[in-house]
Amino acid sequence: MKTFVAKEEEVPKKWYLVDAENKVLGRLASQIASRLRGKHKPIFTPHADTGDFIVVVNAEKVALTGSKWDSKMYYRHSGYVGGLKQISARKLREKKPEDIIRFAVKRMLPKNSLGRRQLRKLKVYAGPEHPHQAQRPEKLEI
Repeated sequence: MKTFVAKEEEVPKKWYLVDAENKVLGRLASQIASRLRGKHKPIFTPHADTGDFIVVVNAEKVALTGSKWDSKMYYRHSGYVGGLKQISARKLREKKPEDIIRFAVKRMLPKNSLGRRQLRKLKVYAGPEHPHQAQRPEKLEI
């Protein structure tokens, strides 16, 4: 008997709609990352992109537990001396609420070209509207 290896072009990709309103960020992000990788499918192959597309709406209404809105910091560096920038989760929610979910999911995916391809299948929107009605996404309860 031979081992089955899924090919990316043969795996059907589905679209799912996730409402992030009042969902805890880490629990939501881990479920989304698992779906993007395809780990929920019996044909999961670690080196192939077998995951589905995820559309997240109401990203501005995601929840963080405890005092993380003020204590959780997001860092980036310009590459120059003294170029470390930081922003709190509260300020990031005001500025770009989609990035809170995108950063959390990105850090749960593989750190290689496969992870970057899988992250492109994540569509995050701050409000309840999204432009993907044509793909008929199924509602996914997380």
